[in-house]
Amino acid sequence: MPSTPVLLIGSGMIAHDQILPALLQMRREGAIGEVSVCSLHNRSVSRLASAPMIRRAFPDVGFTPVTEPEAEPDAAHSGLYRKALADLPPYSVAVVAVPDQHHHPIVLDALRARQHVCCVKPLALRVEHALEIEREAAKRGLLVGIEYHKRFDPRSMMARDHYRRGRFGEFRLGTARLMEKWHYRESNFQNWFTADATDSFVYVGCHYVDLVHFITGLTPSAVSVHGILDTLPNGKEGYLWTDARVLWENGACLNVQNSLSFPDAAPGPNTQGMTLYCSGGGRGAMIDHSDQYRGIAYSFGEAATGAGNPQYSEPSPDYFLYQDRGGPGLVPTGYGVRSVRHIVEEALRVEREASSVPQRREVVRGIESAGILATPANSRHNEAVCEAARLSILGGGELVRLSV
Repeated sequence: MPSTPVLLIGSGMIAHDQILPALLQMRREGAIGEVSVCSLHNRSVSRLASAPMIRRAFPDVGFTPVTEPEAEPDAAHSGLYRKALADLPPYSVAVVAVPDQHHHPIVLDALRARQHVCCVKPLALRVEHALEIEREAAKRGLLVGIEYHKRFDPRSMMARDHYRRGRFGEFRLGTARLMEKWHYRESNFQNWFTADATDSFVYVGCHYVDLVHFITGLTPSAVSVHGILDTLPNGKEGYLWTDARVLWENGACLNVQNSLSFPDAAPGPNTQGMTLYCSGGGRGAMIDHSDQYRGIAYSFGEAATGAGNPQYSEPSPDYFLYQDRGGPGLVPTGYGVRSVRHIVEEALRVEREASSVPQRREVVRGIESAGILATPANSRHNEAVCEAARLSILGGGELVRLSV
């Protein structure tokens, strides 16, 4: 039986830093078939193919660029991915890694082409869009997995296990932060990270909203977001600084601060972490994840090249790491790799265990009920938070009750 091919739609930062390496490693191991990549512009796919780190890590395996022949490198081809989906055998896997506001139509197109889907977070910015995706997937017996990779950090797995055994009591109050590097503003972000489309909380804060649910099983009930406008290098404005207050069904409160503001000279790729205070059986309990500092500090002999790479660094070996294991190239590891791999493997399991739409639906229901993988059906509250957050930030920070 031929191996299942995978189409990656999108060729930006997350494709380079996490998703494509995870897929190429699966291809190297024979777990999946051909990996192809398409994007809005030919130049971005070409840049990904020639990326030094990708070439160094994978001299033995590559991907097939899906480009528009004879086209100018900067010409936009918004419908090229539809042709790539049509050329993909039914019940393969499409990975959607494009800006937030484009997830909904592209995921729908993938489902209508009878493809399983792995989508970067958040799935959609409106609940009705998430519901539409859920219905389309169920109608065809297809899996849609949302790539909330913090779920696959061992810290998260440990906290979930202890919490659900009652060892922390009940979550009551918490704080979280995730600040991305300043140089994001200089990248393609400036073309889509605009005030009318998204904001720092929706883009990165959603990680911690999802994580609190993953650990505790609680669902959010209301959100308010204060956004601070700032000007991007191309003159467009975006909510590059946000402070969110997320209320939960049990009355608990989580404060989440996000921004594109972590200094380029600062150590680490970003700064992030979460602290949850819980009832603890009458004595108090705490979950404290310092996701920024992973116990490693380097001071290099000379300044590293490239934006956001300081001479002094506190890198994370946990999210993503290339390892030299003596074979050709390098092997990517970390919870970012495990997350992508898990979604693709679950899609392959659907096909392995089912041969009809009703059977596929049954396998997908089992995956959803386990609660490890985020799907439209078991994590719809995340889309409700995104929708409410956009209403709140555009309304001056008012509290918005969730519509789920």
